[in-house]
Amino acid sequence: MQLFDVYPLNDITIEKAEGSYVYDDKGTRYLDLYGGHAVISIGHGHKHYITRITEQLAKVGFYSNSVKIPQQVALAEKLGHLSGKEDYQLFLCNSGAEANENAMKLASFATGRKKIIAFTKAFHGRTSLAVAATDNPAIIAPVNQTDNIIFLPFNDPEALNTCFAEQGDLIAAVITEGIQGVGGIHEATISFLQTIRHCCNRYNSVFIADSVQCGYGRTGLFYAHDYSGVNADIYTMAKGMGNGFPVAGISIAPHLQAKHFMLGSTFGGNHLACAAALAVLEVMAAENLLQNAAATGNYLLQALRQMEGIAAVRGRGLMIGIELPPNRTEVKKNLLFRHHIFTGEAKPNVIRLLPALNLTTEAADHFLHALKQELH
Repeated sequence: MQLFDVYPLNDITIEKAEGSYVYDDKGTRYLDLYGGHAVISIGHGHKHYITRITEQLAKVGFYSNSVKIPQQVALAEKLGHLSGKEDYQLFLCNSGAEANENAMKLASFATGRKKIIAFTKAFHGRTSLAVAATDNPAIIAPVNQTDNIIFLPFNDPEALNTCFAEQGDLIAAVITEGIQGVGGIHEATISFLQTIRHCCNRYNSVFIADSVQCGYGRTGLFYAHDYSGVNADIYTMAKGMGNGFPVAGISIAPHLQAKHFMLGSTFGGNHLACAAALAVLEVMAAENLLQNAAATGNYLLQALRQMEGIAAVRGRGLMIGIELPPNRTEVKKNLLFRHHIFTGEAKPNVIRLLPALNLTTEAADHFLHALKQELH
């Protein structure tokens, strides 16, 4: 049997990883500023993380949600405390797409409505409803197409107000990223997020904050949307939640009521997943990683904004987009193969930085020096 060829692959085999660095099978060291799509939040191979998972595996690795799992309760309490949403409720699943699916499904249950507002350049996942709310026709199969998704311009409060005035009694939810990742690192404005909150309040719709990539401390705030001063009804999370272990969830405001069997997930919230997620939160708190993400992110942003040869710099904390001129399409590849630095990208020519939240200024300087060499 062969692998189904859906991923364009770099000819690199990683055999070891530690902190913000990975090592290939030839012993070459790479600086990892992408963290496997923003997944590595506390660094590769963190000792507390390994100990937590190993100890849990020695006891019980998995049982279903038909029994009490105390680790789920502990995770909900710690997540509520660190995020500042202590009165919210937690539903656990496995991936960002699954989190967004469940968030939209819950909103539809709660309101009895079908319409979901999403925005241009949005990315919410690849499963049925999540991909329908993603602004990329190339990955939407015919079976995923639905008239229940309304796409509006991102960061356009007037278009949002108009849509609600015309269809407010049909709209179950509004879903938006705090910072669009695949869309090119575009941050939602405060007025835009506040307008979403106002419209959802007025028309009894649900505000879903997609924090899968931009959340979990990456911006220096727990959820990227928090800088707007308003709360969403549901926050979706995954990526950095398990530092590489598949775990995801939705944080649900207290006014949204649970009912047995309305949501479910076989593997969601299993013992090992909770151990991984608890370890991440424990390290984030003990090592002040939200503060480090803000400080190191500001350090990078200031340096990048002073660098020649860059068309634009966008982002917050350690979610940064570096837009290069159209003729500099080789830079990302050169960073990887000449300088041994992993970065991400967003089309057409944006380099994405999504490193571990404990990235040091020394590692940041390593990247800045390499980028400056490539641009001059």
